[in-house]
Amino acid sequence: MARNLVIVESPAKAKTIGKYLGKNYVVKASLGHVKDLPKKDLAVDVEHGFEPRYEVIEGKKKLIQELKAAAKSADFVYLAADPDREGEAICYHLQEELQGKKDGTHVFRVMFNEITKTAIQKAFDNPLKVNIHLVEAQQTRRILDRLVGYKISPLLWDKVRRGLSAGRVQTVALRLIVEREREIRAFVKREYWSIDTSLNAKKAPVLTARFTRRDDESIEIPDQASADRLVEQVRDSTFTVKSVANREKRRNPVPPFITSTLQQEAARKLRFSVKRTMMLAQRLYEGVELGEEGSVGLITYMRTDSTRVSGEALAEVRELVRERFGPQYLPDTPNVYKSKKDAQDAHEAIRPTSSLHTPESVEQYVAEDEMKLYRLIWMRFVASQITPAVFDQTTIDVTAPGKDGANYIFRATGSVQKFDGFLRVYEEGKDQKDEEDEEIKHKLPAVVEGEVLKLKSIEPEQHFTEPPPRFTEATLVKELEADGVGRPSTYANILSTIQDREYVKKEGGKFIPTELGMVVTDLLLECFADLFEVSYTARMEEALDEIEEGKLDWREAMAEFYQRFERDLEDAGRNMTDIKRMERPTDLLCDKCGRPMVIRWGKHGSFIACTGYNEKDPVTGDPLCTSTRELTVDLPDIEGADLTEQDAEEYCENCGRPMVLKKGRFGTFYACSGYPDCKTTKRIGDTEQKQADKPLDEKCPQCDSQLVLKQGRFGEFIACSNYPKCKYVKQKTIGVKCPDCSEGEIVERRSKRGKTFYGCNRYPDCDFVAWGKPMPEKCPDCGSSYLIEKWLKAGAVAQCPNKECKFKRPLEVAVA
Repeated sequence: MARNLVIVESPAKAKTIGKYLGKNYVVKASLGHVKDLPKKDLAVDVEHGFEPRYEVIEGKKKLIQELKAAAKSADFVYLAADPDREGEAICYHLQEELQGKKDGTHVFRVMFNEITKTAIQKAFDNPLKVNIHLVEAQQTRRILDRLVGYKISPLLWDKVRRGLSAGRVQTVALRLIVEREREIRAFVKREYWSIDTSLNAKKAPVLTARFTRRDDESIEIPDQASADRLVEQVRDSTFTVKSVANREKRRNPVPPFITSTLQQEAARKLRFSVKRTMMLAQRLYEGVELGEEGSVGLITYMRTDSTRVSGEALAEVRELVRERFGPQYLPDTPNVYKSKKDAQDAHEAIRPTSSLHTPESVEQYVAEDEMKLYRLIWMRFVASQITPAVFDQTTIDVTAPGKDGANYIFRATGSVQKFDGFLRVYEEGKDQKDEEDEEIKHKLPAVVEGEVLKLKSIEPEQHFTEPPPRFTEATLVKELEADGVGRPSTYANILSTIQDREYVKKEGGKFIPTELGMVVTDLLLECFADLFEVSYTARMEEALDEIEEGKLDWREAMAEFYQRFERDLEDAGRNMTDIKRMERPTDLLCDKCGRPMVIRWGKHGSFIACTGYNEKDPVTGDPLCTSTRELTVDLPDIEGADLTEQDAEEYCENCGRPMVLKKGRFGTFYACSGYPDCKTTKRIGDTEQKQADKPLDEKCPQCDSQLVLKQGRFGEFIACSNYPKCKYVKQKTIGVKCPDCSEGEIVERRSKRGKTFYGCNRYPDCDFVAWGKPMPEKCPDCGSSYLIEKWLKAGAVAQCPNKECKFKRPLEVAVA
């Protein structure tokens, strides 16, 4: 009989660890957290030192009883949750439940950054106690989030609409997106010109040089007239090579991945969402079946901000580089990378647990998307221990005397790769092109100083300055990390929440705030500007780090936060704008009754309504006028907007009354103003010119044509621009493997009536369907391979799809 009990979070991790420990150990899974703050009340005693009241999560009581029974018969209990704050909190709560109030000398904490035989044995040879400072850091974050969410969200429910939430970090991320959108809308483009010359030298190719300065003065060319004047100055001049400068340029490899850089690179290169990346990385960490080798953890722990690599891993990868690429690719000493100043160096960088597990050797065992991510991690790690790439950079300055006596200087720069170095294995993606890309693209002729060149053509070209780009998942993660807001391990949840709450939408992979998102941001900044300030949120993250290191008492940190928060709450209760009940006057008059019209806020956003709605019929008690119109401007942008375009009329084909624009579940539509006497409705496409397709920065995977954003019967969707020759439609995946076939991905679909359901993307080979959103979690009662997410009046629940099983547990929608 097993004498030792080991508890981890997931069954996959349990399986991988179990094979290394042998028959004297039994490994069980807690399936994540076992205790949390209850949803029914605040569960934080602010008056008594912010003491939290944790309870066993609904649905976990049976599991706790099983673990208690197993612990009673074990000599030792080893808690082996992930090596971070959340993992430490899981261990602490397990320890509380398993030992009660007694001193549990037989309960130990084991930590490892990779699931390999060596790492597991080393951890069990040196068991630890639960780190109370890590637990307190996690608990402080949880209490902060509970206070912010529990105290501010009801304000939004009252002032805007029910179901909204505010999060300590999520609101800051939303603020960044909203502020960027306002920068874009306020941006005024500015014209400027460039002048390029094509010059023939003695040898090919043609030299293309761009005007840079007149004598030693840099000159901006603001318009065509200025460009034409400059061209006239040099059109008949002699173009002579003034100087040729050659230098060797070295490009160093990038460090192995940390969490944030993995999220960014997977978004750029693989088009994976942050949530998807972390889910796939978790699977690679916990273990993948590799044939006879069994379940193997392929990568180290994926939540880390350290670039440190162990000596054993460095020795192994250096030997691989020597054998596979040759000694010229191996640096004399290992490349060492500096982590950022607040990095937790207890963890290593994200790397393969063994670089000998090459992508080719494991490809046959690993699912497609997991393989893509593993290949990225493997290549990045190997490349980080290879010599720099070497380029020969050449800069050629050409001078042309102008008619005004000044010398006009034109410059051409190009780079030629002399040694590929780490680029043989891996090149980091970029969010936009830079000068280095342009240099490599330019091929220069061999010229000498004093050589006279023949002018082939001179071409002025108009340009316009561009607004800052909208955030993608990669650039938003980069911005959050640079600002010190949140932690990479929380970014997936933050980005999911602001989309689920409909605060932002994604078009072409870029975040655009919705009207609701802008309204909520403005309201929160109206009363909580300091709380949702980027720098303040970053300071709170630093405070959590200090608590983790034992340098700061968590109750002191909470008291300092709450003093400011309580003051802001009182102010918000008195002064926050009541959007729900606010009426903003307009110059428009109602077509039905002639009364003035006002802007109001409704379930689906802002709209124009007749003031007669507020007046009641003395007999029936009904509003005297229910006329409404669609508002074509977002409420936050209403100041100074021209509303006269709202007067366009459309008439009901059945009763002749005016049609009005309404917002519904599937977007905007026309409805008869005579409702409920007349229930005629029309799709927008039936009465207006079809909205043009919007090109996206993505290629069709089937024919390589451009993907476009189209308007369909049930809203927007992404499809190939080459329709009908190519009928590719991009399916909306939810990041869950099909529970039936285990090969396909679950995608969101719509029925003919527009109702959302979920199915396998391998249909018709796999006919799995579900009305509820599948979750990659086994039912603890009946063992069903998945649960489904359902929204009831009481809130979100995770429910077993098996009709004979009654398992159901509340889902707390996290607020970061």
